[in-house]
Amino acid sequence: MAKTERYYGTGRRKKSIARVYLVPGKGDVTINKRSMDEYFGQETLKVIVCQPLAAIDSVGKYDVIVNVRGGGYTGQAGAIRHGIARALLQVDADYRPVLKQAGFLTRDPRMKERKKYGLKAARRAPQFSKR
Repeated sequence: MAKTERYYGTGRRKKSIARVYLVPGKGDVTINKRSMDEYFGQETLKVIVCQPLAAIDSVGKYDVIVNVRGGGYTGQAGAIRHGIARALLQVDADYRPVLKQAGFLTRDPRMKERKKYGLKAARRAPQFSKR
């Protein structure tokens, strides 16, 4: 019995971590055992997820299976995009210049800033009162 090829990539953004598997197929995207249309309500998030595939003209060539947890929908979409780009490098290393130029291989370092003592949030100070 021949095992089908599976390519793996881990993507991260903010608090989200996405484990992405690419399987040769007809282009279905499954996120946490749900379709992408069912999981993401906004069209912009769906576009973000498909950007790496569109950059190398392989939109209908791979089925994408994703397990993602943590963070919100925007962070999860960014993590999935990062994971897909990393998995595509396993498919063919020649995709690297195109994906790197588009910025899909760079992990976004921006994180939530910690709350400091004496303040109400990271930078929000208590309201000033003269008296």
